[in-house]
Amino acid sequence: MRKVLMDKDDIKRTLQRMATEIIERNKSVENLIMIGIIRRGDILAKRIAKIIEELTLFHPPTGSLDISLYRDDIGIKKVIEVRKSEIKEDITEKIIVLVDDVIQSGRTVRAAIDAIMDYGRPKAIQLAVLVDRGHRELPIQPDFVGKRIPTSKDEKIIVLLEEIDGKEMVGIE
Repeated sequence: MRKVLMDKDDIKRTLQRMATEIIERNKSVENLIMIGIIRRGDILAKRIAKIIEELTLFHPPTGSLDISLYRDDIGIKKVIEVRKSEIKEDITEKIIVLVDDVIQSGRTVRAAIDAIMDYGRPKAIQLAVLVDRGHRELPIQPDFVGKRIPTSKDEKIIVLLEEIDGKEMVGIE
């Protein structure tokens, strides 16, 4: 790790701010469903939903979304493990807050939007990301951003979360 950009406390404060922004933008949280892109977005979605519950006394439903089969680089990149999406709620006419750890090109989000549409027709899809590192290839911009970290194409943003990695931080290498 070349440099730590956010520690555990920074991540917690950032998610609290993002949850507050989500509440303010949507006025009523009863219509929200938090859906995280597997592998770290789903964890962040659950954390944000918990914070929303602490602030509003309503726990928005959460789900996890695997986008492996919706990617546009199938056959180009090494095949990755397909995991099971878990969306138990009817998403029709709901506001989906799609959560991911890092946004770069926008291709993962495009794949996630395609995957969500297989579950129904939401009223709206909003995007929340912990880190926006730039370098967009598609016209996709997050609605809620934890931290903007301009990077070169050679740099890599690393997000570690307790639930997966046993420690927590955002770094650059």
